[in-house]
Amino acid sequence: MIRVKGIARAVSVLIAASALASASAGASATATTQPAWIVESNKQAAALLQEFAKYNPEQAAAIGVEGHDADVFDAKPHNVQRQEADLDAVVAGYERALAAATEPRVKQDIQILLKSARDQRVTLELNDRLMLPYFDLPQTLFNSFHGLLDPRVSKSRQGAAVARLKRYVGAEHGYEPIAMLVRARVDERLGDNSLTGPWNIEVEQHLKNQEQYLQGIKELFEKAGLKGWQNDLKTLSKQLDEYAKWVRASVAPRARKTNRLPPEIYADNLKNYGVNMEPHELIDRALFVFASTRDEMQSIATQIAQQRGMKSSDYHDVLRELKKAQIPNDKLLALYDERLGRIETIARNEHLISLPERKAVIRLATPAESAQQPAPHLDIPRLIGNTGEPGEFILPTSNPNAESKADMDDFKYDAISWALTSHEARPGHELQFAAMLEHGVSTARAVFAFNSANVEGWALYSEAFMKQYMPLDGQLAALQMRLMRAARAFLDPMLNLGMIEPAAAKRLLMDEVLLSEPMAKQEVDRYTFNSPGQATAYFFGYTKLEALRAKTELALGSQFKLQAYHDFIIHQGLLPPEVLEKAVTEEFVPAQRTGP
Repeated sequence: MIRVKGIARAVSVLIAASALASASAGASATATTQPAWIVESNKQAAALLQEFAKYNPEQAAAIGVEGHDADVFDAKPHNVQRQEADLDAVVAGYERALAAATEPRVKQDIQILLKSARDQRVTLELNDRLMLPYFDLPQTLFNSFHGLLDPRVSKSRQGAAVARLKRYVGAEHGYEPIAMLVRARVDERLGDNSLTGPWNIEVEQHLKNQEQYLQGIKELFEKAGLKGWQNDLKTLSKQLDEYAKWVRASVAPRARKTNRLPPEIYADNLKNYGVNMEPHELIDRALFVFASTRDEMQSIATQIAQQRGMKSSDYHDVLRELKKAQIPNDKLLALYDERLGRIETIARNEHLISLPERKAVIRLATPAESAQQPAPHLDIPRLIGNTGEPGEFILPTSNPNAESKADMDDFKYDAISWALTSHEARPGHELQFAAMLEHGVSTARAVFAFNSANVEGWALYSEAFMKQYMPLDGQLAALQMRLMRAARAFLDPMLNLGMIEPAAAKRLLMDEVLLSEPMAKQEVDRYTFNSPGQATAYFFGYTKLEALRAKTELALGSQFKLQAYHDFIIHQGLLPPEVLEKAVTEEFVPAQRTGP
């Protein structure tokens, strides 16, 4: 999973929610080393980046756009209408540029930029027309400082966090408290009963986590060694306390009693996450894969039970038995570092994919990070202007939002480390982003072509092509993760179409996928309010990549080389499946046919 950095505004759900910010921009290569077409493409992308930075400066700063470290997001009156007008102007500019473009790759990138601007415009309009503009402000502010006070950000930039904090609390001339502005935007629309409010479960969780996020902000400032922020943080704490009282009094009564979103919003979410399959078809396909994966799990579980003399060979019992050998938290990093080394050795020896020489980074999550995203994920660095800052595979050990005291035991046993390391580190997420840094792609392909289907699809595909090299217990755990992704692809749409209730979905994840209660809780939270639709992207993207590889093998026959194919895929940037297939068909296949 990729963690979204920076601000996630409810009024700009579009790519902020689907991870535009986390995709990040451009390449680390300098303009003098980039091909001419990338230089020209990046000039075209500047207009959309500028519009993005105007309304979401914290996100822009987090991905490396310079000049916005102290800026705060726009919550002033008519912010949505102003952004819509600016996007209309950007669209008009790209329509003119497309008509004048001649270089094929630049032309394709302008088409990517144009589509992104139009999609953003549609998402803004839909959310403004259908949804109450409420969002989790405390988490948003934590995200803001988490991105700027990241140890990978230079100390020369981190000082701007003090100025950003002053602007949030209204202590700088010309700025009003952000909590008051956000509240005003919601207040002015509370009387419109046609707007869909947040889910009541969502609101309660936001209120519950507020102190955790404030403590997380305090710890970030302390670790950064900055001065002059203490009084402003006290002011922010008071302002958020008042904000929470207002949420309790004004927003909570407007909260909906069901997790279901307006159908137009859910359909738009799927589109922005890169899933273009009709939900009922997605459900049917995912259910088939869910059933066939369980059959494969049972076959492997039987072998494990026989080898280890277990009383039961049922895959449920075998997995439970494997989970009993929990690794203490202080030993987890050693396990995952050792596993990464073994996976890298296999990848090199079997010529599966090219690997960078530098070491991948793995660390445990802080309490605030666990509240924000209680699932393993890659925290990416800036990609604009990156000078060697690595991505970080973050491993949480608990879920503060759990409804029981059960241990989140899903990722703290030996067998699961094979699949999880393959997914989050190498050859999965970390390698995909490292390839962009080291080889260079255009901003259009790194940011504005991004969607979850490509990123999460690649990570799940990485698990799949590594599976045959794992020990049997690792294979069983990898299949369990594939089972979870298939479950996501039918539970997410079923929940949002009213075909199943959250409690039943959670029970299925615990009983059949064998997730702990804390892990199952974060899964259902993801499907229902944290990012409805996103969880389907794993299964969808994975199936697209598997199909594309099969097509390519059929086209090339004996000329197909797996390492060359994988290297080509990750060097394309974060392309959606249909654009990636076009690149493979038109560039990779002909090159392999004419190669040595």
